[in-house]
Amino acid sequence: MRRMIRNLRNQTEKLVWGDLLDKYGLPGRILTTVLRYFYAVLRDIVSGQLTLRSMSLVYTTLLSIVPLIAFSFSVLKGLGVHKELEKRLYTILEPLGAKGAEITDQLMTLVNNVNGSVLGGIGLAFFVYTAISMVQKIEESFNYVWYVTKPRSFARRFTEYMLVLLIGPVIIVIALGMITSLQNDSIVQTMVDNDVLGPVFVATSKLTPYVLVTGVFTFLYMYMPNTQVRFRSALVGGVAGGFLWATVGVIFAAFLANSAQAQAIYASFAIAITTLIWLYLNWLILLIGAQLAFYYQNPAYLRIGRREPRLSNAMRERLALNVMLIVGDAFRNPDKSVDLPTLSKRLRIPTITVAPIIHALENKALLTTNEREILQPGREMSRILLTDIVNVVRVDGETGSYRDPKWSSLINTLGDRVDAAVESTLSDRTLSDLLDELEE
Repeated sequence: MRRMIRNLRNQTEKLVWGDLLDKYGLPGRILTTVLRYFYAVLRDIVSGQLTLRSMSLVYTTLLSIVPLIAFSFSVLKGLGVHKELEKRLYTILEPLGAKGAEITDQLMTLVNNVNGSVLGGIGLAFFVYTAISMVQKIEESFNYVWYVTKPRSFARRFTEYMLVLLIGPVIIVIALGMITSLQNDSIVQTMVDNDVLGPVFVATSKLTPYVLVTGVFTFLYMYMPNTQVRFRSALVGGVAGGFLWATVGVIFAAFLANSAQAQAIYASFAIAITTLIWLYLNWLILLIGAQLAFYYQNPAYLRIGRREPRLSNAMRERLALNVMLIVGDAFRNPDKSVDLPTLSKRLRIPTITVAPIIHALENKALLTTNEREILQPGREMSRILLTDIVNVVRVDGETGSYRDPKWSSLINTLGDRVDAAVESTLSDRTLSDLLDELEE
């Protein structure tokens, strides 16, 4: 059985990553590209991380949905447009059918019962914390997809999260208002009554919710990861996510319409179970779109996925020295700056490989990061010995045992000679000396 599965997987990978379909010309190449993206995303889903993070977001949503909506309504009530957001909630939960309207009504009852004077200081602080933690969880999930190991600084997080929580609801309502006013415009109404243009406008109005979802997904894919995401990549993920959301919504609504038996079995629990499933599918679709956006911007990862990089000891030493050399050179030149993505691009090594080396150098105070995620030397470069840099990847480590390893005396002697040879080669040279040689 295992051999059969392994053979099937090998044949599939041969079809996906080979050139078997190239003989069919342009259609074959297009089909190959689609198959590669589909296979890469399916592989990531099967590996379990995307599904685990989706379930984690469902749990966080249950805790923070009331604070988030209450926060949004408190902003919109000041503008007198909070009723528009309430209408949108009914639209979002529309695939749940009659239960969607019931959930929305219960949710709105809870939100309307939220009273700042009743909550008190501790309760209000908890509401704000759960609202912010929701955005933080989304960022962490997107950072995972984009191989970002370092989140935003606390100051940036708090500022940008509060900006999203305050401005986001206003932008949504403004967009909805523009669409509504456009639909009510007399010229548009005249065109709708036209025999030729009428069907086009009717179809466009039905597509509006999906266009909005695509726009929201695209914005999240560009804004949330702590890295630079190109608009085209975010748009590809947004369109794919919007299409999946619309398709799954139709399928889910049809499933609920034909699941009277299941509802009879679960009775009052049915509404809770269907809500959890719907939330899970929505978060999974959001992460699938983010994964597609990542692969579109970084096609080199399509085949390897999240496979752990395997560096030899020699490569780790060269990588640590090269990182410090590039950072030191940028620090000496006021017109230069370097961060993790820049290092990855210059060294032609994925960030997932470079990040652990940078983390180790930071732990030894050889590197530091400012508030703009720019890498800088951790101390005066004339006091950074090359042996300090190399020892970060040569000496530090652990076996996982609670006892020290028992080396053979012969191996210990040989290891000491190797260490002495390395120290003799590097001598007392510093990072500053190395940069002076670079400038000569």
